[in-house]
Amino acid sequence: MEWWEDRILSAQNGTNPMLILETNAGYAVFGDVQFLPGYCVLLPKHEVSSLNDLELEERTQFLQDMSLVGDAIIKVCNPSRVNYDILGNTDKFLHAHIFPRYIWEDKERQKMPVWTYDKSNWSNEETLYSEEKYGQLKQMIKSKLDEIVRK
Repeated sequence: MEWWEDRILSAQNGTNPMLILETNAGYAVFGDVQFLPGYCVLLPKHEVSSLNDLELEERTQFLQDMSLVGDAIIKVCNPSRVNYDILGNTDKFLHAHIFPRYIWEDKERQKMPVWTYDKSNWSNEETLYSEEKYGQLKQMIKSKLDEIVRK
């Protein structure tokens, strides 16, 4: 099995190359594409269909961890804002997208969800994760998130 076929299991067993840091409620991972540099995803500790399938304490911790990943992105990437998105429409398991948004984005684009970006942005070779291009940014977010989580 390839790591992306079960992202949570591969984060648990250390084979997910996108893993940034294990948090209290899950696993912070770097986004597969980086057309918005610093894009991350929070995976839960175990697979559930939705946020509402978690017990209240675990749900609260997941949402807090999601915001802490956002804090790390803000400190490292200096975006104009961060968008948080939990959908589950395509991948039918809980995961939270954390997207930095930037002033350099087209003004109209800034008003729209990232999902309205052209589909090519989700598979563009230029923005697909590679350690060479994005490893330093991933490490910076990891260091900052680790510092935030330890407080």
